[in-house]
Amino acid sequence: MTQPPSNQPQGGFGAPQDMPPAQPPAQPPMPPAQPPQAPPVPPTAPQQAPPQAGYGYPQQQPQAGYGYPQQQPGPYGQQQPGPYGQQPGPYGQQQPGPYGQQPNPYGGYPTQPQYPGPGMPGQPPSGNNPFKGKPGVIIAAAAAALLVIGGGVWFAVSGDDEGKPIAKPTGSPTASPTVDQGNGEGDGGGGRDAGDDLNAGRKPGEAKVNWLLKNNVDLPRNGGDVHGPWIVGDTVVKGMYKSVAGFGLSDGKEKWNVPLPFEMCAAPQQVASTGQIVIAVNDKAGDKADCLVLQQIDLKTGKPGWKKTLPKGNGFASLSDITLAISGNTVTAAGTSNSWGFSVSDGRQLFTRPSGNCKPYAYAGGSKLIAAYSCRTSNYEIKQEQLSEVDPATGKPKWTYKLKPDWEIDKVYSVDPLVVSARQDETDDTKDKWGIQAFNANGTPRAMLNGGANKFAPSCGGSFVIFGKNLQGCTGMAADANTFYMATADNTSGLSRTNSVVAFDLNTGKIKWTAPAPAERTVTPLQMQGGNVLLYMDAKYDKGGALATLAPTGGTPKVIQQHPASTSEIENDFYSPRYAYANNTFVIASGRVSAPNDAEEKETKTMMAFSK
Repeated sequence: MTQPPSNQPQGGFGAPQDMPPAQPPAQPPMPPAQPPQAPPVPPTAPQQAPPQAGYGYPQQQPQAGYGYPQQQPGPYGQQQPGPYGQQPGPYGQQQPGPYGQQPNPYGGYPTQPQYPGPGMPGQPPSGNNPFKGKPGVIIAAAAAALLVIGGGVWFAVSGDDEGKPIAKPTGSPTASPTVDQGNGEGDGGGGRDAGDDLNAGRKPGEAKVNWLLKNNVDLPRNGGDVHGPWIVGDTVVKGMYKSVAGFGLSDGKEKWNVPLPFEMCAAPQQVASTGQIVIAVNDKAGDKADCLVLQQIDLKTGKPGWKKTLPKGNGFASLSDITLAISGNTVTAAGTSNSWGFSVSDGRQLFTRPSGNCKPYAYAGGSKLIAAYSCRTSNYEIKQEQLSEVDPATGKPKWTYKLKPDWEIDKVYSVDPLVVSARQDETDDTKDKWGIQAFNANGTPRAMLNGGANKFAPSCGGSFVIFGKNLQGCTGMAADANTFYMATADNTSGLSRTNSVVAFDLNTGKIKWTAPAPAERTVTPLQMQGGNVLLYMDAKYDKGGALATLAPTGGTPKVIQQHPASTSEIENDFYSPRYAYANNTFVIASGRVSAPNDAEEKETKTMMAFSK
């Protein structure tokens, strides 16, 4: 095992392993090696980023300043909010906690009683699962959280949970969903009459609408989460409820469908280079089901492979839902009760959780495998976590970085280069603290990002997880070897929504440049593309979305694929959208499908594809 050198530099949201924390646990993370020369400009009261247009958003919006503390001392003087001072946390003043009365997908509020989540004050862990045997499942997890980075704020959105009990008996779908291929034979919907050709109004220079897919899955009353989309060769794949289906990337026709015995409950962000994936399925129907069954599927052919049932934890450990990650030929399954690594190709177990005081509870996959650990301490009220890059073949750490007490790993924004978000929750929510830290390849702190007065907006939606953690799944950011790119929250004035992309120097944590989006447009960084940042420019009611690139030196986004204005209403109508781009084709998919009745459920648009 390679450990970081003993002269690990000061910085980051944790102390080196071989020395005590530089500050008491209640203090913010260590400042960067080169602090700003002048105090940052105090931010205005945080504004909630306005929701995207589309079905299911709450009608009532929080007022300006929601959750913002009245006094905020910082390291640069009295009431001066420095980059790592007393920051407003994700559940600020008067803001409901992660399981409070949150808006549901229909814009109202759940009628079922809500239950406290992990880490909430005054709620000790219980040996019994409070969710088991209840009428229905917990509705929405935290719909919104205000997070702080360097005196600025970003808006993170959490997704919905799985639906309520099934309204009527249903099986896995066998027929293909309704597909409008843009040739006049499908149902355009979204303000267009049935039978409309989606490309009929396309103007010169605008991209082609390959197809539009509508839902054909009979869902539970509260709808269902969508997993994916994943593009493998000429196939785009999504999973929802009791099936995983592959569709032609060019024509949207269903190529294959894998029915599942029970509800799909977890999936990784990644697909193995072989085109194989491993998903998780509930072990039975109903509210007492556990997410324990792993199922391998070849996404190129739609053929299911090996299947394995994980052992169920006992007591408090049984509350944990697993999350999945893939790196190389390894898929990890992890929760608070246990963790495993399996071969994607044949299901052979490669490792399980190690002995000792520190246990991995979640992984982030990709070109590297990153593990988040929780460590047992002599005082159960003090949390201790650490971060490691592990060998996918053995699960053994290559290096380990220990966070300060009471700091928790929140999200992994990038695995290579490694960029991690962490938080420290306080009993007084107005004193919660956040930080984003870049790491070197050997696990030493590289730089703490300083966002100044900017407000940032990564979208971190996903399936609801009980006492587990999805480390990945955020959009609105990208990274290359030396720069981290993140979108700001949109600056809304009536219909004039706009935002910017901010580039951070990973070696210093400072802002290199800011690139505004075109007037009255908002942009979302998706990934790196040929050395440039690939952006999605969202659709407006009267203008189609677009793909654009941004040079690593900044400047003005260059549109490379403009979507038709004639279908802008449809493109703008996907709830909690997810994106995929490959083979010159852009796919937008709803993150969740729900409707008040069966008729509208079958008319819900689930995926749409564009190409040049």
